[in-house]
Amino acid sequence: MSLIALAPGILYLPGAVNSVVVVARGADALLIDTGLDDSHARKLLRAVADAGLTPCGILNTHSHADHHGGNAFILKRFPELKIFAPPLEDALITHPILEPLTLFGARPPRELQNKFLLAPRSPARLAPEPGLCRIGGADIELIEVAGHASLMYAVRVGEVLYAADALFGPEALAKHPLTFCADSGLQKQSAAKLLELEGVKTVLPGHGEPTDDLAGLVAINLAAYERTTAAALGAVGGGEASIDELLARVCGALGVTMTNVGAVVLNRAVVSAHLTELLETGRVQMKVSGNKLIFSAQA
Repeated sequence: MSLIALAPGILYLPGAVNSVVVVARGADALLIDTGLDDSHARKLLRAVADAGLTPCGILNTHSHADHHGGNAFILKRFPELKIFAPPLEDALITHPILEPLTLFGARPPRELQNKFLLAPRSPARLAPEPGLCRIGGADIELIEVAGHASLMYAVRVGEVLYAADALFGPEALAKHPLTFCADSGLQKQSAAKLLELEGVKTVLPGHGEPTDDLAGLVAINLAAYERTTAAALGAVGGGEASIDELLARVCGALGVTMTNVGAVVLNRAVVSAHLTELLETGRVQMKVSGNKLIFSAQA
């Protein structure tokens, strides 16, 4: 598989997660997001080599395993490479057990210690603060888009915007109606903030194909996020219940069927994030009853 040009000097490798390659000085190339595993990383390195380029650094936009799972394989080939990530996210990439531990709330069982939630360890360091910067010799602009993760960076190079997981392609949204987030309010704010960017001609989501319609992509993402909030509010309206009971109601409303423990803990986190937003906006209330945490509609 070959790299696809988005504009001169910026290319990407399509996959379940897109990897972006920014050409720096000469034949140097900054790799942005390395995919889920060794298989994706191997394809990425082969495509970079076929393009006559050599990796000069790695930027992970955030700490979810599908975006940094290829780091370890690449470091075996290029051990001198430096890995950069946003604040907080660098800690999870360096200590990846924190992802399933945080989702489960304790030491995770074996079923949650898989490549989708537990990537191989790689030593990450803090990326520069948002704004124009140079990483691995590549000149880029970092844009903070927190919400999907505790912190996350979108990357702009000229007229091209790599939105990372601040925006998803239509097929990804349809496949995963419960779009993951750590903070649903921030997720919506970050997506809307991208509309303020001027001069973007091509936008690439972390999952999906490039498009020249930034406004349209933002609109369908915001609609999907609001649909989840509405489903959570509707679930609470069905009678006071615990998070797990509400999760089942939300899944029923959105047509989601969960078949493994990973899906349950991920979707439970999504519902929890939207419940927090509803609590903070005064539409839901929370109490302890019968040794359970209970949510109900605001009186």
